[in-house]
Amino acid sequence: MAVVEETSLASGKEDYTQDGTVDLKGRPILRSNTGRWRACSFIVGYEMIERMAYYGIASNLVMYLTKKLHEGTVKSSNHVTNWVGTVWMMPAAGAYIADAYLGRYWTFVIASVIYFLLINVIILAGTGGTKPNISTMGADQFDEFEPKERSQKLSFYNWWVFNILIGTISAQTLLVYIQDRVGFGLGYGIPTIGLALSILVFLLGTPLYRHRLPSGSPLTRMVQVLVAAMRKWKIKVPDNLNELHEMSMEENYASKGRSRICQTSPWMLCTVTQVEETKKMMKMIPILITTCIPSTTIAQTSTLFIRQGTTLDRSMGPHFEIPPACLIAFVNIFMLISVVIYDRLFVPTIRRYTNNPRGISLLQRLGIGLMLHVVIMLTACLVERKRLSVAKENNLLDQKDTIPLTIFILLPQFAVTGIADTFVDVAKLEFFYDQAPEAMKSLGTSYFTTTLSIGSFLSTFLLSTVDDLTHRHGHKSWILDNLNVSRLDYYYAFLATLSAINFLCFVVVAKLYVYNDDVKQTKMHLDMNPASSKGKAGIRQSTLQPDAKS
Repeated sequence: MAVVEETSLASGKEDYTQDGTVDLKGRPILRSNTGRWRACSFIVGYEMIERMAYYGIASNLVMYLTKKLHEGTVKSSNHVTNWVGTVWMMPAAGAYIADAYLGRYWTFVIASVIYFLLINVIILAGTGGTKPNISTMGADQFDEFEPKERSQKLSFYNWWVFNILIGTISAQTLLVYIQDRVGFGLGYGIPTIGLALSILVFLLGTPLYRHRLPSGSPLTRMVQVLVAAMRKWKIKVPDNLNELHEMSMEENYASKGRSRICQTSPWMLCTVTQVEETKKMMKMIPILITTCIPSTTIAQTSTLFIRQGTTLDRSMGPHFEIPPACLIAFVNIFMLISVVIYDRLFVPTIRRYTNNPRGISLLQRLGIGLMLHVVIMLTACLVERKRLSVAKENNLLDQKDTIPLTIFILLPQFAVTGIADTFVDVAKLEFFYDQAPEAMKSLGTSYFTTTLSIGSFLSTFLLSTVDDLTHRHGHKSWILDNLNVSRLDYYYAFLATLSAINFLCFVVVAKLYVYNDDVKQTKMHLDMNPASSKGKAGIRQSTLQPDAKS
């Protein structure tokens, strides 16, 4: 009987998720009734429609600024990149609120309502609450400790991006065409309706979602570790590692508490888990820094690349002209194709030789993407030289007439951008989520959006600086309102050089990076040998001397 009861209890325990996820009321949740792709379908559906709304505004913004507000090349480009940079800066605040106070679900719902009600005024705040939480919440629907769900999670970010691209392409073709041909009023009104629909889709999936409880401010915990480390940097580490301050193993993996064993100020004494979390977040910062430059090159697709398109022959047949901003759709079309090929052909083939479930490591995937970003700017440089040569041959350098060269000559640089994004964006998003501690997943995801923000602001800085430096001492600036007398080819060559230097820096950083242990394997290892969790890293040892009070 005892054996039967024990087996029954074990079986009952396995029916519940093992990764600490709960229902909306904080209760343990059955695996069979929740999560997985069934729940993810609502989350992915939201993101697909929401991205259509966002890119319905963002894709054609530079044309709105130049045609309606009559801004010049540098000013309009910088306004776009500053706007994009601010949009992607806000998710760090959303991640903080989600991890510390409200949880991902409620932070997301509140931010979505703000996003809808004031889409063109407070789009920054709405995006801040949705972006770091929606993809993280989607990944939370798969239990790391259940083999089948664990396998499904490996493909989650590939298909996440795939569905985003469907919405994005819709915006960059249909909505851009409406804005170009009918008007910006209707063209910007449709995204608002789409956003309302996306929120409804998300709410319909509420009964199926798995949730993680907020675990306190991750930033506060990180700062506490740094302060304690500075206060105790001279203290000798105890020979007996069991003397280090730590919570119970059950608290550690369920992430249900951060209670201290003894009544000591958290600014003086931190747990091993708290220090390890901080170390994991800090060691990703060099990767964050070296993945900002790709966002700078991507910023050109929605600014200077589109401005180039306005000078070229946009006709497709006798009665149709393609809007310049529609070219951005080719980035996502090629990315859409590349994601499918990567997930269905490349990964299964390479996996046979590497024995890596992902085919290649996340940093290897990032490295390939960074190399392709050099190719993007070199391609753009060569295409721009061709455009200038045709303008010169037809005596159009000082005129604003259309250059007799098809707009599709720009297609190669957009195509390579799409392929590069398959490697960089997907790997970057998955890397920061995967390597972040369980209690800081939203903050980890915000690292991804932070790279987009920094890259956009860096684009503004570089464009303004190059414009300022090149027109000094009576010289002509590289970037003028008349692109036919500008030297965008020089500017693109400069960005290619910058991307190459960044790639070399990334190689060094990636070579030094040590991946976190696999979550499931780590838990099994610690269950067998608890003392092994007390490693010998200097920052942890300097903060955890329990008898140090000053």
